Amino acid sequence: MSLVVTDTLEGERVEFTADGDVTLYVCGLTVSDDPHLGHARLWFHADVLHRWLEHEGYDVRHVENVTDVNEKITARVGERDEWAAERDVAETFTASVFDAMRGLNLKRAEVYPRVTEHVPEIIDLTETLIQKGYAYESNGSVYFDVTRFDGYGKLSNQNLDALEAQGEPDERSEKRNPADFALWKADGVNETAAREHAKHDHGAETPDGETWDSPWGEGRPGWHVECSAMSTTHLGDTLDVHMGGRDLVFPHHENEIAQSEAATGEAFARHWLHVGLLEMDGEKMSSSIGNFWTVPDALEELGVNVVRTFYAGAAYRSEQALTEETIAEAEERWERLSRTYDRAVEALDSTDSRAKAADDDLREAVATAREGFAAAMNDDLNLREATAALLDLTDAVNRHVDGVDEAEDAYDYRGLREAVAAFEDLGGDVLGLQFETESGGDVDLAGELVELVLDVREAEREAGNYERADELRDALREVGVEIEDGPDGATYRFE
Repeated sequence: MSLVVTDTLEGERVEFTADGDVTLYVCGLTVSDDPHLGHARLWFHADVLHRWLEHEGYDVRHVENVTDVNEKITARVGERDEWAAERDVAETFTASVFDAMRGLNLKRAEVYPRVTEHVPEIIDLTETLIQKGYAYESNGSVYFDVTRFDGYGKLSNQNLDALEAQGEPDERSEKRNPADFALWKADGVNETAAREHAKHDHGAETPDGETWDSPWGEGRPGWHVECSAMSTTHLGDTLDVHMGGRDLVFPHHENEIAQSEAATGEAFARHWLHVGLLEMDGEKMSSSIGNFWTVPDALEELGVNVVRTFYAGAAYRSEQALTEETIAEAEERWERLSRTYDRAVEALDSTDSRAKAADDDLREAVATAREGFAAAMNDDLNLREATAALLDLTDAVNRHVDGVDEAEDAYDYRGLREAVAAFEDLGGDVLGLQFETESGGDVDLAGELVELVLDVREAEREAGNYERADELRDALREVGVEIEDGPDGATYRFE
């Protein structure tokens, strides 16, 4: 079965197509604040698409931009002593974004281009649009003439005659048409916009923002042109997939299409995938509203696996609610997967696992899980059903392990090996879950510490201090380490 996706431009489900390597562009953040779970929802779904395409044999060239020039950023200049300029604020929150991405176990993009390092490409694109008659200069600013591009409105299904004005109020006298949008803005920061976004009192001083020389005078790039310049620089004129939040369909992505296709004469993207918004307390999660949960805080409280399992509970194209109930469901689902994986590994690596033991039901369940998982993923990335396929496999694994325990028979080595591989391949490599431990390399250190305690306990036993040895065993049990004494010494496992 081929991958089918919901394409915003087509307005329906279509079969995914790509020529050779898949080029994937994701609209990144304006780095004006710490990232929250609403931002991370897009990251997660782009990450899973990236992982699934690689699983299916594609090479993926993934690019995600960083918008480090914006009035939301300049609004925070001076808020801290170290934020003396726009670049200082941007660097702080760019680092915050990258830390959050690593904490969420996202695959790294090929590059993370920043607006500030692509101003020459932005100017070149703007000049091309002027030369081709799609843009015009006005008082040192440059605007795209939406009436010159025949397909304007095709992504958002809007009629050009019904469109409202775009941009700041002070632009209207400079533009030919109210819906025209800025490619280049003369002078510096829009003071009104910066003050609207400010979280502190700037006083009489205008917030400081970076400007660049251009053929039209000193100024700053328009918002929309940035993504067109960065994406085509790194991925070529036509992208296979362009992803972003649903709130970016208009005007941002509509304008990207217009300026990119007007400049190159080529289709800008073969597939447009838009991720629904994350809602909290009945509203879109937003830093400006204040109803947000930052990624670091969520990871500290829930762990990366619960966060990723939560996101997998709803389709990318739909809205998703962050509630106590949806978090509890994610915790329960991850617990089932994690505990069953641990049981399967423990049984697989035990001396009771045999080469000639065979559980046809277990092996069939593994094959069914793989088939169901693939069918769900190819069905418009139906992550809820894909996760359900793995949860069905947990039932089969637990039946096998419980059945062997009761009958004192042998474990099916091959069947368990296939089950563990399915969890690691589908749950780990595709869904990005970390089965070994929530905290990565800490498990090795924890094991070494347990071994040291067991050595001390054994020394106490040999010295006849059995009460002290029992105290050490009980202390380990209290922190989640179960000890089992056997003829060859003590063994342990993490609960």
